[in-house]
Amino acid sequence: MSFFLQALPEATEAVVNPDSIKTAVVEFAQEAVKNPNDVLHQLGQSAIQFGLKVLAALVIYLVGSWIIRRVKKLLKKIFTKRKTDKALAGFVTSLTTVVLTILLIVITVGTLGVNTSSLAAVLAAGGVAIGMAMSGALQNFAGGIMLLAFKPFKIGDFIEAQGYMGTVTDLTIVSTHLTTPDNKAVIIPNGPLSSGNINNFSKHPVRRIDWTVAIAPGTDLEACKAKLVEILRSDARVLDSKTEEAGDPFVAVSEFSESKVVLTVRGWGKAEDYWGLFFDMNDRFYKELPAAGFGFAYPKMDVRVLQ
Repeated sequence: MSFFLQALPEATEAVVNPDSIKTAVVEFAQEAVKNPNDVLHQLGQSAIQFGLKVLAALVIYLVGSWIIRRVKKLLKKIFTKRKTDKALAGFVTSLTTVVLTILLIVITVGTLGVNTSSLAAVLAAGGVAIGMAMSGALQNFAGGIMLLAFKPFKIGDFIEAQGYMGTVTDLTIVSTHLTTPDNKAVIIPNGPLSSGNINNFSKHPVRRIDWTVAIAPGTDLEACKAKLVEILRSDARVLDSKTEEAGDPFVAVSEFSESKVVLTVRGWGKAEDYWGLFFDMNDRFYKELPAAGFGFAYPKMDVRVLQ
């Protein structure tokens, strides 16, 4: 009987050995024939011990499940209080729940007397295999966490990244969705997005707008510059230095040659007014400068007739 009780746990710990089980069964049968009372007594003790282990495992599992639920509620309260992004909060909560549940299962199984070292090895090997198979997806997961944590942009921002420019319409844990100015939907994986350059045009409420105006040589430069500043200041959307992050309208010569004088015109406006101001001022410059006597530059070609 003692041989059977020693062989049975060994057979259930790692890999089941059919020969060991067969030998243990034969020894148990022989012992039961010789000393039935001792066998029944030992079986009763073994049953009581096993029952206590089952009871302890059940208590551990119930208490552990209750703790996991409390941890989930605590995380939700913390994320809600700190106004953490919903996608990041959900991912962290789910990951924490899965890790704690696996740990609880290992502890519960170990309480029953099962050797958990082999189980831990299997879980580790499975984790490595899954990680290798999902390396790209895990990279996007990590990138999503970085974007949600550091917030280089938010939904509604107009950004340029990975060769695309558009408005952010959705940000998930694995990808970012853009709508381009010509109304195309673009989905960018978060992995390369988080490690690349991101140009956020909506980060600041005020932006500088630049125009280039080429006038003819010989034009009254100071009068033309004053006219351009006058046109800018006449639009209520153009800001000045009284507004934080803005400056006064500015005009300067950036280039000149025998055929043209290039003026750089700069003004400040709200981010949402950028394109409206840009196109409207182009129209006004084209119409109002010639009306005020300032001509635009045009290519000149000298034609010489050889005789």
